[in-house]
Amino acid sequence: MSRHRLTFELLPEKFTICRLPADAAIPAWAVRGMLTSLTRRADELSIICPEASVPADVNAERGWKCLKLKGPISFSETGVLTAFVQPLSDHAIPIFVLSTHDTDYVLVKEAWLKKALQCLRDAGHDDGTTPGAN
Repeated sequence: MSRHRLTFELLPEKFTICRLPADAAIPAWAVRGMLTSLTRRADELSIICPEASVPADVNAERGWKCLKLKGPISFSETGVLTAFVQPLSDHAIPIFVLSTHDTDYVLVKEAWLKKALQCLRDAGHDDGTTPGAN
């Protein structure tokens, strides 16, 4: 078991990972909802946002659920994300990770969610649904 026993929550919305041309303007639909991430590179504009906001014709990978680690997590803390994603990797569960100043978010395809939650609980992480958990 990891030295990090982390608390996380499952966000209620489904999320989508979108890919737009690098020179695309940031669309209004991209900044609605409780979590949005925008990353512009020379060859793409990536947007992670609530699935309900994304038009059907957008190039996107849909159907992600989001696990938010309880933060803030100190920049000096090491091994936090590894401790959280290792049980998922051990069970071949694909993920997409997003980090902010205060915390980390791990996206899991909806089809893998039940297995992912069980793996995380078995590894000692707390989603607040275990009786007697903090």
